[in-house]
Amino acid sequence: MRFVPLVAAGLLALSLTACTAGKEAPPSLGAQPAASGTGPAAAALPPATLELWHGFSTDVETKAFEEAVAGFTAKFPQIKVTTKKGIQDAQITQAIRGGKAPDVAASFTTDNVAQWCRSGAFQDLTAVIEQDGIDLGLLPAAARAYTEFEGRRCTMPLLADAYGLYYNKALMKGEQPPKTLSELTELTKKLTVRDADGNIEVAGFIPSFQYYENSPSHLGPMVGAKWYEDDGTSAIGSDPAWKQLLRWQKELVDWYGYDKLEKFRKGLGDEWGAEHPFFEGKVAMILDGEWRNAMIANDPEAKDLDYGTAPLPVADDKPELYGSGFTAGTVIGVPRGAAHPQHAWELVKHLTTDTESLVTLSNALRNVPTTKAAMEHPDLAKDANFATFLDIFNHPKTTSMPASVNSVFNQDAFSTFLIQWEKGAVKDLDAGLAGVDKRIDDKLKLSGG
Repeated sequence: MRFVPLVAAGLLALSLTACTAGKEAPPSLGAQPAASGTGPAAAALPPATLELWHGFSTDVETKAFEEAVAGFTAKFPQIKVTTKKGIQDAQITQAIRGGKAPDVAASFTTDNVAQWCRSGAFQDLTAVIEQDGIDLGLLPAAARAYTEFEGRRCTMPLLADAYGLYYNKALMKGEQPPKTLSELTELTKKLTVRDADGNIEVAGFIPSFQYYENSPSHLGPMVGAKWYEDDGTSAIGSDPAWKQLLRWQKELVDWYGYDKLEKFRKGLGDEWGAEHPFFEGKVAMILDGEWRNAMIANDPEAKDLDYGTAPLPVADDKPELYGSGFTAGTVIGVPRGAAHPQHAWELVKHLTTDTESLVTLSNALRNVPTTKAAMEHPDLAKDANFATFLDIFNHPKTTSMPASVNSVFNQDAFSTFLIQWEKGAVKDLDAGLAGVDKRIDDKLKLSGG
């Protein structure tokens, strides 16, 4: 699974408006008769050609996606599906605003779901889900949360990412993966190797918020931190869990020495290339997503790497969080203005609830399938290192980034502050976090919150 840069996603969020103002209302899902699988209602759907846009781009990805779509057309032989690959969110939004929306669109980011739902850019699926008797209990709670906003379910989860700990067994030297933050600190210091001048040669764990996947959204679940109050205002300054995380993080940064840690970090290889520091044995433990398993297996230089996976360590005073983590994933829905909304819903329903389809996609792409039935299916390839992420995704305390119309802005505002924090430029943590809250809350007011 790939990710849309926050800047691009932010431009999308700012561009979303009512999409068909001044035009005749397009066909609506709520006005259509229900169809279900291969039954009489399904057969009653007239012939149609659907246009499906998605972000998959590699040969492996597109082949797997086409196989999943082929399973749908076998059930609905009167429906043809044409696909357009490598699509980003901004292209989808522009098509909707221009009255040229595809019938179905899939996105790799969940940050825009709130805007899509609120603006009506994607149609509300609630009525047809109820009409077809789909039990949303088949989806873990976190997946249900990141696909709806303010009671409107305008997307469904297709595949998911879950985040955990990867560790190099050779560098661990028989040590077990840490379960608490204090254990992570102790093991990080034990496994770190420096040269005679104190420069880092091997890092036990890199605590910098600027390192690859170490975003606050990914690390926050380690302490049970929350982003928003019930009224949608920022909780970053008022939730003591964020201070707990930041103080732990800063202590470890200071132990390394900020300048030395930055020198080491900036000298590391590309996160998506063959010179990844975990592949090269330069970092003993990393936070990463389930897709890293496939990257290790497919990299000639890394395929023999002896490694293990585990849930992320959690706050010492919150042991009940162990086993959980952060999740997000691909979302799919029916844009406003779709020419064949009921046909489109049947395709969305197949791709997101059909067990064989989800297993096919997961096995090919090595992302987490999003239904419990698919996760438990005997044909799902789930070695021990991948199974870790299935368990994290399905854990009752696993969380996602809460939906917000300003999700991208809010994350960016916090991340900007964290860079100043870890370099030692913030002298008053409480005042600094209050400033982050103010930026987020002022933006919310401008957005009509």
